[in-house]
Amino acid sequence: MAEKIKYVIGLDLGSSKICAVICEINETGGLDLVGFGSTESKGLSRGVVVNLDAAAAVIKQSVEEAERAAETVVESVFVGVSGEHVKSFNSRGAVSISTDDREISVEHIELVIDRAKEAISLPSDVKIVHMIPQAFVVDGQEGIKEPLGLLGGHLEVGCHVITASNLAHQNVVTAVNRAGVVVNDTILQQLASAESTLSNDDKELGVAVIDIGGGTTDLAIFTQGALRHTFILPLAGDQITNDIAVGLRTTIPEAERIKRKYGCALPRLIPEELSFSVSSVGGRKPKSIGKKILCEIVQARMEEILLLIQEEIKHVGFDRKLGAGLVLTGGTAQLEGVVELAEEKMDLPVRLGTPMGLDKMETVLLNSTYSTAIGLVLYGYRTHFRTITKVNTNSNIFSRLWSLVKNQS
Repeated sequence: MAEKIKYVIGLDLGSSKICAVICEINETGGLDLVGFGSTESKGLSRGVVVNLDAAAAVIKQSVEEAERAAETVVESVFVGVSGEHVKSFNSRGAVSISTDDREISVEHIELVIDRAKEAISLPSDVKIVHMIPQAFVVDGQEGIKEPLGLLGGHLEVGCHVITASNLAHQNVVTAVNRAGVVVNDTILQQLASAESTLSNDDKELGVAVIDIGGGTTDLAIFTQGALRHTFILPLAGDQITNDIAVGLRTTIPEAERIKRKYGCALPRLIPEELSFSVSSVGGRKPKSIGKKILCEIVQARMEEILLLIQEEIKHVGFDRKLGAGLVLTGGTAQLEGVVELAEEKMDLPVRLGTPMGLDKMETVLLNSTYSTAIGLVLYGYRTHFRTITKVNTNSNIFSRLWSLVKNQS
C-alpha cells in the first residue's frame, strides 16, 4: 500500500521572488494552505540559475519561512521551470489493438504514448520535462479523452511535448538540493499558473493564459480541454523596470519601487496633475516627475510584450479559437491598466486570473502574483498524489496516466 501523503509543497523560482507554499491534504481530499514563505529572488535570471550559492540561500530562506508557519519540515517540493531553453512541440503515436476482445487497456495507452515518444529525436543535451496526452483517436474517431475500456482495432494519441536544457534543468535541481530539499518533480510554470486560474470550461472553450512575471512572459493555450501550445518570451517586468531607470535617470531599486507603487499601462487613466518624487543618481537632489510620463514608459514596453504574444498566438493559428479569451496572471499583470490595454490591443475578452482550487487559503495569496506557486501544489497533487491517495477515484484518464508518463524522460 502506498505511503500516505500529508503535505504537498510548491516552490516558485521567479526572477523577482522565491515563493514556497505548503498545503496539507484534508479529510475530504482537498488541500488546505498551512504555510508560505516569500523572499526576494537572487541568483536567478529569466528562469536560469546564474549564481548557485545565492539561489540556494534564498530558496532555503523561503522554505524555512514556510516551515515555521506550517510547523513542519519540508522534505520534497514541486518546482517551477521556465526560461528560453524550454521548448515545446506536438508528437503522435499509434498502435494496433491485437487482443481478442479488442478492449483498450492501460497497457495499450502506455504503449501508444511510448510510440509518441519514440517518434521524437532530441539532442543529447535536451530532456523531456512533460509529455502530456491531448486526445486519442480510436479507429478514426477523433477527440476521445478517455479511451480506456473502449473497443477498437487502432489507437492513436497526440501529445504535447515540453523539453528543457539538461544543464539548465539540473542547475535548478542542484540549487534546490543545496537548500536541503529534494525535488519531487519539475513543472512548467505556465502549466502551474493555468492549473490555479483556469476552469474546465475555459479550457473547453479555448483560452490563453499569459503569465507576465519578472524575467519572462509565459504563454499556454488550451482548446477542447487540452493543452495545445506553450511559449516563453524573455521579456517581462524586469525590462519595464530597466526602462523606468533609464527614462527617469534613477537606480534599478528605485525604478522597481516606482513601478510597483505608481506604475500604470494606460496614461489616459491618470490625471495630468499627478506627480511623485524620484531619487536621482550621483547624489543629485530628488526630482518631481508627472505620473503620466511614467505611464507612457510602462505602456510602450507592455504594448511590445502583448504584441509579441499576439503574434505567437496568430502564428500557431489559435487567434480565432479562444472563446474564453485571455487570462493574465503574474506580478506584472497586477499593474494598473494592463488588463484594459490587453483588451484594446488584442481584441479579446481579458480578465486578471487569481489562484483558486484550495479549500483553505489566506486572503493575501488571492493575488495573481501567487498563481504559479499555488498552481505547482495543485498540479503536483493532481498528477502525482491524488490517485495514489485514492481521494478521487473519478479523476480523468489524463490524471490517471501521469504515473505512466512522468518517468518518460
